[in-house]
Amino acid sequence: MSLGRLPEHEQHILDEIERSLRRDRRLNRLLRGRQARRSGPKRFAARVARCDPRGRTVALLTLAAVALMVTGLVTSAPWAIWTFAVVWPVVVFLGFRLLSRWSGDGGAPDGR
Repeated sequence: MSLGRLPEHEQHILDEIERSLRRDRRLNRLLRGRQARRSGPKRFAARVARCDPRGRTVALLTLAAVALMVTGLVTSAPWAIWTFAVVWPVVVFLGFRLLSRWSGDGGAPDGR
């Protein structure tokens, strides 16, 4: 297979094929539908892997978690305990991501 430019008549044929594919509404709808269906666990995992928290955000979430913990301990209110149970793992995850970025690792999954 040649790595050079296509001959002029082949480039013309390729351009015609691309134009006809761009005009095909049914194909466009089908391709858009496939992109919308990719919102499963793999897409969620990719978004989580790109998470890049700021120090201020982690500090505010930590303060909120501590306030919820104290409220839950003092009042024994189920809403405070359950809210703390939801917020705390998020705080720990974001804290580790932030510390990893600050340490210069950047969260590289290549095992270094």
